[in-house]
Amino acid sequence: MWTEVLVTAAAVLAGAVVCLRLWYRSTAGRCKSTASMEGKTVLITGATAGIGKETARDLLRRGARVIIACRNLEKGARVAGELFADARGAGEVVVRHLDTSSLASVRTFAKEVLDTEKAIHVLINNAGTLSTDKRVTEDGLELTMATNYFGHFLLTNLLLGRLKESAPSRVVTVSSMCHAYPNSLDLQDLNFEKEPYTLMAAYNKSKLCNVLFANTLAEKTAGTGVTSNSLHPGIINTSILNDVPFTLKDFFFRVLGSLIAKDEATGAQTTIHLAVSEEVEGVTGQYFDECKEEVPSDLARRKDLATALWESSVRAVGLQQHETHC
Repeated sequence: MWTEVLVTAAAVLAGAVVCLRLWYRSTAGRCKSTASMEGKTVLITGATAGIGKETARDLLRRGARVIIACRNLEKGARVAGELFADARGAGEVVVRHLDTSSLASVRTFAKEVLDTEKAIHVLINNAGTLSTDKRVTEDGLELTMATNYFGHFLLTNLLLGRLKESAPSRVVTVSSMCHAYPNSLDLQDLNFEKEPYTLMAAYNKSKLCNVLFANTLAEKTAGTGVTSNSLHPGIINTSILNDVPFTLKDFFFRVLGSLIAKDEATGAQTTIHLAVSEEVEGVTGQYFDECKEEVPSDLARRKDLATALWESSVRAVGLQQHETHC
C-alpha cells in the first residue's frame, strides 16, 4: 500500500514539475527586435559563460563590435573563437582582461578601452559571483559586493564620458529578483563587518545595490542620451552555482529550480531586449523582467537610499573628481 502511495505521489510531483517547467519556459519573455547592431560597440562584463556569453552571441550575430571583458584571457579567447565562428563573419569580437572585484583592474581596463575605442554604445554590467565564504579583496571590499556591484559602479563612471559622446547609448545592469529579499540596507556595513555573512545575504544585497545604482544613474544622465535600466533575467540553469555547496535548505532553489529553469539563451533575452530593442529607446530608470517593465521592491524605489548609496560608493571605490562624468 505504502509503495503505491509513494509511487503515486512521485508521479504527481513529477507531473507538476513538468507542467511548471513547460509553463515557465513558454511564458518567458523574448526579444522580438530584429535591429541590426552594425557600427555599434558593445562591452559586456562576464561574457565567457552563462547569459553573458549568450548575450554576446546574439549581439555579434547582429553585427556589433563586442568587447568581452573577462578574468581568464585564455578562456575568453576560446569563447571569442566559438562565437565568431557561430556568427559566420558578422560583427567583430575583442577580448580584454577585467576582474570586477579589483578596483585596480577596473581602472586599467577602463583606460585601455578609452585609449582604443572611439565609441561605446552599450555597456552591459553582467559579471557576477557567489562567494561561499566571506572574502575580502585587496581593496577591503567583500568579494561578492565587489564583483557584482562596486566594480560595475566604478567601471560605469569611468566610461560614462565616452558613453555620453556615443549617445544615444545604453547602460544595462543585470540584477535579480533576489534584490527584493533584503528588508534593509545598512550603508555602513556593505562589507558585512557587523551583519552575519551568508552567501545569499551578500548576493541579494549586491543585486539590490545594482537596481539602486541603475536608478540613480538614470537620474544623473537625464537629457544626455544615455539610458540606464536594470533587470531580472529569470531562474536560469547557469554555472554560477557550480561551486556553491548543496544543503537541504537549498533543495528547491538548487534542484527544483534547476528542473524548471530557463536555458542560458532564454535567460539572456531581457538583457538583449534592453541592449537593442527600439521599444526601449529613451526608456530609463526602469526595472525589467521577461522583457517588460516591472515594479522593483520598496527598498529599490527609495530615492534617498539610492542617493546615499551612490555617495557611499564614491568613497568606497575612491572615485576621483577627474573620473567623474555625471
